[in-house]
Amino acid sequence: MFRQLSFSLLFLLPVMAWSEQALEEPPAVPEPPELPPRVQSGEEMEPDITIIRKGKETIQEYRRNGQLYMIKVQPQVGPPYYLLDTNNDGRMDVKKNDLDKNTNINLWTIFEWD
Repeated sequence: MFRQLSFSLLFLLPVMAWSEQALEEPPAVPEPPELPPRVQSGEEMEPDITIIRKGKETIQEYRRNGQLYMIKVQPQVGPPYYLLDTNNDGRMDVKKNDLDKNTNINLWTIFEWD
């Protein structure tokens, strides 16, 4: 009997000490700091989109700061495809298709005329 009582006290003392710590009131939460003012930049966040309809084909030209960087072509038949200017030289370098997600089509210039 004494053995069971001492065993119970051995495990109850830490539990009682822990419960007394849990009853203490937690420290007050400090007020959140004020938010800084919004950053204003000269660059437009949304691109200018020009939609051109030729028959049943739709062409969307995306421009940022007046420079054309992407063209989306929705042909009459088939999925839309994209022409991208990857190095900002004014020429569309990459052609992407909605069926080929996350892939680039390699293009090589064989002949070129000015």
